[in-house]
Amino acid sequence: MQARTRLTDVAEQAGVSTATVSRVLNGKPGVAGETRRAVLAALDMLGYERPEKLRSRSNGLVGLVVPELSNPVFPAFAQSIETMLATTGYTPLLCTQSPGGITEDQYVDMLLEHEVDGIIFVSGLHADTHADPARYQRLQERGVPIALINGHNPEIDAPAFSTDDRGSMDLAVRHLVSQGHRTIGLAIGPDRFVPARRKRDGFVEAMRNYLDVSDPAIVSTLFTVEGGLSAGTSLIDLGCTAIICGSDLMALGVVRATRARGLRVPEDLSVVGYDDSALIPFTDPPLTTIRQPVEAMCQAAVTTLVAEIGGSRVPRTELVFVPELIVRGSTAAAPGNAVGLAI
Repeated sequence: MQARTRLTDVAEQAGVSTATVSRVLNGKPGVAGETRRAVLAALDMLGYERPEKLRSRSNGLVGLVVPELSNPVFPAFAQSIETMLATTGYTPLLCTQSPGGITEDQYVDMLLEHEVDGIIFVSGLHADTHADPARYQRLQERGVPIALINGHNPEIDAPAFSTDDRGSMDLAVRHLVSQGHRTIGLAIGPDRFVPARRKRDGFVEAMRNYLDVSDPAIVSTLFTVEGGLSAGTSLIDLGCTAIICGSDLMALGVVRATRARGLRVPEDLSVVGYDDSALIPFTDPPLTTIRQPVEAMCQAAVTTLVAEIGGSRVPRTELVFVPELIVRGSTAAAPGNAVGLAI
């Protein structure tokens, strides 16, 4: 530990006493795991080097395969999983994809060369209904435990952890209907992906239940700002007063489309996103969105994978997590409706 390290600085950053910091730095027992992690995080954030005695030897390697990092929800998943793996003594090997870059299968081959003990896939090919699920079965035949996040495929014999996409659309539609909206559109990604398909189905069901609309306005595009811009333009042309989006990035694109038409959010158009990544509360206006329970999902995935690495047989079912509607400034009463509908 560097001599210039001030216990008071670390204690203030971690929100604990200097005595607790001292116990952690000296490797003494009697400190809760969460508190210990907070102190170590404070050391890292302040730029201090950890004492040699705190540099525990890794139990092994675990691969983490995530899509491109331009969507901030994926770095959130990666950071949460990496932190939780570290607390269990495993070293994560992060593999991030990008268009035209290394494929998921190529990453898996590299991870196998490094003799990883297990692999966690976030929104990978397991979520693509057009992809061959046999690639995952081959992994398990080699004795490599895996865990899947967002995108359950019943043909893959592995534990899966997903957000309740259908239920999230019920939350969003009910909120907008309570604000007086009757013409609500959905901007969603390609239907080949399980989360997108579930959101679509949930949206159609909610629109039927709350507004008796059997054929609501839906535009399928990409989960990007550009995709949201395109979908938003089309849905505005269809007369929508509110648009639900399959991602926060799409929602930002819809906001851009709204302003390009000389309209205002939320006065002329209400917008709901999906994910609630870190910077979304600071957009203009702050975005109403569906929050994925990222930490809870990652904790479950890591705990399950580590148990399987240790030889335990874990359930092969899908564990579905309840999302949360976070209401901010991008939704309001429908134009001409000062009072919404109580439902």
